[in-house]
Amino acid sequence: MAPIIPLSEGSFTVDGTKKFYPFKLGTDQMQDRPHGSLLVEIQPFLVITDRDYILFDTGLGFRNPDGVLQIHQHLIDNGINPMEITKVLMSHLHKDHSGGVSSEDPITGVRTLNFPGATYYVNNEEMLYAIEHSGKSYLSEDIMLLQQRDNVVFTTGNGTIDDYIHYEVTGGHCPYHQVFLVDDGADKVFFGGDVAPQISQMKSRFAAKYDYDGKRSMELRQEFLERGKKEGWTFLFYHDTKEPFAKFEP
Repeated sequence: MAPIIPLSEGSFTVDGTKKFYPFKLGTDQMQDRPHGSLLVEIQPFLVITDRDYILFDTGLGFRNPDGVLQIHQHLIDNGINPMEITKVLMSHLHKDHSGGVSSEDPITGVRTLNFPGATYYVNNEEMLYAIEHSGKSYLSEDIMLLQQRDNVVFTTGNGTIDDYIHYEVTGGHCPYHQVFLVDDGADKVFFGGDVAPQISQMKSRFAAKYDYDGKRSMELRQEFLERGKKEGWTFLFYHDTKEPFAKFEP
């Protein structure tokens, strides 16, 4: 199987304000959080193939106490130089997925892309929608740089990257959400972003209120689950606090 490395920034609760508050599993209590809070992991992934170091989404962009970006530190801890990342595949641009796209240098104040050696792949309509709706869920300052750099590919609709990475616009969670399937001939790795964010959601039928189109997301989860079972996909779960990735038996 292609090496899969979860790059978790930790567990968080998020409520109607769309603010993310760190949550220590085993210590903190959900009843102490505002009513209606959701418990989620914030967990980008690195998938290593023969051709690429692929990063799926970029997290909140938080720094550790030493001032180092958490996502960079995780990569370094796994023996990967962040400059080695060749592709950054963005499912969508909500701040918990795109906060690590770029960052401001704490000393100079200059904002740069966090993975300058990579090509970023972003849905064009999602980019325009995110800038237009900057506020609670989208933060334009994190992503504006994408429009100014030449190592960014803006995609539209469905397609294929380098003959082995397939992307598909799904909508559901947000109007221009997209998913990715990496098929290198040996393994199939599926990243469903926030359409398939947790293993529990794959196993139950429900329409989430926080989705742009909850019914569509519910239908998509069932479709992807059936396809994944038949084709032997490994699913990556961005928001699962217990199980980062899994396969489902047919």
